[in-house]
Amino acid sequence: MKLLRYVAGDEVRPAMLDADGGIRDLASIVPDIDGETVSPEGLALLAAIDPATLPKVSGDVLLAPPIDRPSKIVCIGLNYSDHAAEVGMEPPSEPIIFLKSSTAFAGPNGPIIKPPHSTKLDWEVELCIVVGSEASFVSEDEALDCVAGYAVGNDVSEREFQTERPGGQWTKGKSGDGFAPVGPWIVTKDDVPDPEALNIWLELNGERMQDGNTSTLIFGVKKIVSFVSEYMTLLPGDVIMTGTPPGVGAGKSPPRFLNAGDELRLGIDGLGEQVQKVVARP
Repeated sequence: MKLLRYVAGDEVRPAMLDADGGIRDLASIVPDIDGETVSPEGLALLAAIDPATLPKVSGDVLLAPPIDRPSKIVCIGLNYSDHAAEVGMEPPSEPIIFLKSSTAFAGPNGPIIKPPHSTKLDWEVELCIVVGSEASFVSEDEALDCVAGYAVGNDVSEREFQTERPGGQWTKGKSGDGFAPVGPWIVTKDDVPDPEALNIWLELNGERMQDGNTSTLIFGVKKIVSFVSEYMTLLPGDVIMTGTPPGVGAGKSPPRFLNAGDELRLGIDGLGEQVQKVVARP
């Protein structure tokens, strides 16, 4: 299944895609796409529904984040060895964990808002894990039982805030408004046979910048979910960004960063695409 949320007037409504890629409204079945909806029980309810029996949504649709208010957005840093090399850092011996603010969470095609004091705004296309069951100290063998599905994400990063300012931590370079676009939808895990065999890419103004495959993740999905669950309880609806392949702006020679008017297009095979425009903060 592909689950999404869309804007209809002053409200956000839940939906799913039908076999032809049409959007079908789910509001008569569930109030929203949230942690309860992506639980095993919630997904079983939706799997029994024929999308063709649901109202079809017509016209141009603005997509919202595909899940409502995750309790946290967990990120894994330097999870591709060739990306670590391009930014001059050693591949980690265990997953690097950091968090993004909930206010960074955004729909797949909304604007990336460039802070007024930003000078090194960067892109990072990533595979996202959507948690479906509470996970605390789960083993790697149990980890996939806690996964609802997967989505495309962009770990937008301000490098000067992230690594050059005092404080020695990354969160302030990762948490600006619109710095965590996710979607266009959640693809449930039954429709993703191998999340570690997916082409992943990003283009800036039509030029290919990142072109990788999730097969080169240092730490795979099972390891990530298990490891993170040792340090915090993962709740249904939480999102984990798993790291980015090489090709980020900070790794270019010379470095290349985003400015107002730039457009990003990014995607992962089978999980959909995003398009974002960079805008200056009013």
